[in-house]
Amino acid sequence: MAIVQFLQQTPGFLIAVSAVLGLLVGSFLNVVVYRLPIMLQRDWKQQCCQYLEIEDPSPAEESNPLHWDIFTLAKPDSHCPNCGHKIKPWENIPVISYLALHGKCSGCKTKISLRYPSVEFINSVLSGLVAATFGPTWLTLALLLFTWGLVILTLIDFDHQLLPDDITYPMLWLGLAVNSFDFGMGVSIYDAVLGSIAGYLSLWVFYWAFKILTGKEGMGHGDFKLLAALGAWMGWQSLLPIIILSSFVGAIFGIVSITIMGRDRAAPMPFGPFLAGAGFIMLIWGPKISAIYFSNFVV
Repeated sequence: MAIVQFLQQTPGFLIAVSAVLGLLVGSFLNVVVYRLPIMLQRDWKQQCCQYLEIEDPSPAEESNPLHWDIFTLAKPDSHCPNCGHKIKPWENIPVISYLALHGKCSGCKTKISLRYPSVEFINSVLSGLVAATFGPTWLTLALLLFTWGLVILTLIDFDHQLLPDDITYPMLWLGLAVNSFDFGMGVSIYDAVLGSIAGYLSLWVFYWAFKILTGKEGMGHGDFKLLAALGAWMGWQSLLPIIILSSFVGAIFGIVSITIMGRDRAAPMPFGPFLAGAGFIMLIWGPKISAIYFSNFVV
């Protein structure tokens, strides 16, 4: 195809387009990260009330999204949580609008969290990196979806210690589909299925061993599903490096947050972000990491 040939001849254009796409999608990811947990809480609360055959016992608060009649990824329109100012299209341009508004709401001048443009920028960089690594292929499009899913899970887990099934399950099935149709991932469907099974069971076994020994839950079930999804994409061979890398980085982060940031030792720490980060690292640099490992540690 002419388009594919053009992209092959101009890799810089593909990277730029992917980076811009990542920037635009990053704005939507911010919406998903904020709204999806609330949507899930509303649904869980409604199910509990229906099961117990009672009315919602909590007092209705106009400012609380849990009590709004409609709350989806599309409605209500984006607005300032402080003054209710409806965000105009030109105020919602990724990164640029934040800089133009000097990081403040145009209505009440309340500061806008730096997190919003940061997520947009980081997602742009990650998207460009995927395009630079895998080139103009259908695999790149699938991996962009995979990367955006990892970003969503990372942020939601940091905020709520939750890895929603609405994200982990589609990622798992998409990984199996990609390797079933041989998009060029280099992972056989056998290795993908085995990777998803081993990914889930490895953390499941650790969870129960830790709980039996300590009486505490060392991680959530969402971590099992995320590692299963990573195994479905990259095969069982990637699981050990992902677990080692995520555990190492997580341990360092935990020590630094306790000693320097004063974090409570008893406070639970999400593991999903470190699994997601390790998974992305293996996606981009996995072959190099494996080569170093086998050349230095395996006889």
